[in-house]
Amino acid sequence: MSGVQTRSVKDKDEGLRLDRWFKTYFPGLPFGQLQKIVRKGQVRVDGKRAKTNQRLEVGQEIRIPPLDDNATVDPVKLGKSRGPKPLSDADVKFVQSLVIFKNKDVIAINKPAGLAVQGGTKTERHLDGMLEALQYDAEEKPRLVHRLDRDTSGVLLLARNRASATTMGRAFKHRTTRKIYWAIVVGIPDPEEGRLTHPLGKLGGKGGERVVVDEENGKNAVTEFMTMERAGRRLALVALWPKTGRTHQLRAHMAAIGTPILGDGKYGGREAFVDSEDIAKQMHLHARELQLPDEKNGKMGPAIKAALPDYFLKTLKGIGFEYEDWLNQDPFEDLE
Repeated sequence: MSGVQTRSVKDKDEGLRLDRWFKTYFPGLPFGQLQKIVRKGQVRVDGKRAKTNQRLEVGQEIRIPPLDDNATVDPVKLGKSRGPKPLSDADVKFVQSLVIFKNKDVIAINKPAGLAVQGGTKTERHLDGMLEALQYDAEEKPRLVHRLDRDTSGVLLLARNRASATTMGRAFKHRTTRKIYWAIVVGIPDPEEGRLTHPLGKLGGKGGERVVVDEENGKNAVTEFMTMERAGRRLALVALWPKTGRTHQLRAHMAAIGTPILGDGKYGGREAFVDSEDIAKQMHLHARELQLPDEKNGKMGPAIKAALPDYFLKTLKGIGFEYEDWLNQDPFEDLE
């Protein structure tokens, strides 16, 4: 058992998340234990309570509480089952097939619904565990800089080096990215376009990460929406532009106005489902496109678009939506 340690953040670790820093220097420390010591305030950054997802800056001092001697040893070398398993050829082929854009700084994938971005309780197969297959010719494997819910499909960006991770992390933190989602909702929004500003707060207890409208104590949340197609009063295809990045924001906002996202039982209950062979039994929320700011010229970079998944297309065609014209249009071109 080691004693209390204090380590300084090095230049090469600039912009690294605290949990990734611990994974680098204490690979044998289980993530659950890290969460516990952080939650209890035993880990400090410059003397202040820390969060596992905070970005580190050069020179910051990290307080590390006493840890088991095996914390600094790769669990694979210890022969423990909790260590990462070697990627199979099938997994390598699978994750590489998701790539839709790649340059020296960024990789974009079209994440399928059902694939978790990071591991957790009972989640052994996740994107974070397959990132080494996307290293290609880079000196290091790519890093996650944002996330999508497990059941949300679409554009997900990865940083190929520490510098781009810092730049992209700053863009997501300050909401200078532009993310457009497509969703099929049950019911027709009224009005059919506009802005949702319901403040959102996390619901404690067994609800887990579920959030609810909380007018008194909720955090500011803003979503632009526009109805692109509709099928009577039954279903609608909507474009969504989250101006803020609250947990489950789009799902909570659409449920709040009585038009839950199709297949989203967590927020819409039974009303989120339509009994029809033409409609897939999955959540219909897709990150359609994403733009990063170009810091050199102060403008937005090109939009990276992710093709709609098969189940989403099945539902669109089954309903008879004429969505093709929207594939090359910006539903929010009139908005700043």
